[in-house]
Amino acid sequence: MFLALAAVGPLVSANMQSLARFDIDRTEVTIGQFRAFVRATGTVTQAERAGGGQTFEAGWEQRRGWTWAAPYGKPGAEDEPAVHITQPEAQAYCRWAGKRLPTDAEWGQAAYVEQRTQAPAPFVRGQRYPYPTGNSPRGANCLGDCGPVQAVPHAQTSRGQGHARVATTAAGVNGLFDMGGNVWEWVDSGPGAEPRTRGGSWWYGSGPMRDDHHQSKPANTAVVYIGFRCVRDR
Repeated sequence: MFLALAAVGPLVSANMQSLARFDIDRTEVTIGQFRAFVRATGTVTQAERAGGGQTFEAGWEQRRGWTWAAPYGKPGAEDEPAVHITQPEAQAYCRWAGKRLPTDAEWGQAAYVEQRTQAPAPFVRGQRYPYPTGNSPRGANCLGDCGPVQAVPHAQTSRGQGHARVATTAAGVNGLFDMGGNVWEWVDSGPGAEPRTRGGSWWYGSGPMRDDHHQSKPANTAVVYIGFRCVRDR
């Protein structure tokens, strides 16, 4: 599912909308989409090689068998977000799909600035919102202050209730799903410092969903609450 961000461009499919200068996935990359990449490339992820990804309990804890295909240790549905993915693995998927990771600035523009010519209420073209869901975090899948969301049942962790399947929460700014909450999303923040993750996740409250919240992690981090989406140049 893809959202086109382009003021003027070619005809787009029913899954795309024409807005600014690039196309962005409407949802986080799913298990089903990542599975196609794995089958085509033979990729074995870092989490798989290590025997499982991680969660933070009393400290970082490896969870045996928790991988992109089994985010909580048992096979996930095809429309769950792909997690336990490092930033280089996310970049590799996007390149394989003919796309790339969004820059931090691109991600922020898509998440907070309404760009649709005829934006449905309550969204207003040109307005910058504090949350990817609009003026309020309500409707996102976050911990405690975003309202009830039907999450995927998962094994016990020290926080939260787990991610939701993609496109099952309310669409937010620019018609995008889960830019706030659900799972953090890797972005391309350039060389040097640790790459950023954006948007918060089910593991946290609404604070990390805000544009002014800056979070970075080592690029080789593979954990249960980080996923990604891609963009495509026009």
